[in-house]
Amino acid sequence: MLPQNFKKNERLCRRSLIVKVFGKGVSFFEFPFKIIYLLTDDAELLPSGTLAQVLFTVPRRNHKRAVARNRIKRLMREAYRRHKAELYGALQAQNKQLVLVFIYTNREMPEYRQTERKIKLAIHRLIHNITKNTTT
Repeated sequence: MLPQNFKKNERLCRRSLIVKVFGKGVSFFEFPFKIIYLLTDDAELLPSGTLAQVLFTVPRRNHKRAVARNRIKRLMREAYRRHKAELYGALQAQNKQLVLVFIYTNREMPEYRQTERKIKLAIHRLIHNITKNTTT
């Protein structure tokens, strides 16, 4: 089983990758999240040994206070950290790399259970999309 940690090299920080995923990425909506992802075979895109890089964002338009935005991002990171093992297994099986963005779109403060359930659903849908794209 994959260790349940979320290290620096798994965080999406590089501006060029962020621009690329927003420009060329595929998106879907799993309320309250909009998920944008870019699947690639290019081993040079991400640091060595990294299967996925993730960015979590909460628009200031929906949550004015930084405290609220940071709390929501913390909940999202924790839910992703606990359920990313399945996603990593699918990426290893397909020999792919993934750049991923989670955008929280709701105006209400979520509870952890709701966030975890929706992140898990989004990851399952993402795995389905990854396996579907490689078989066609």
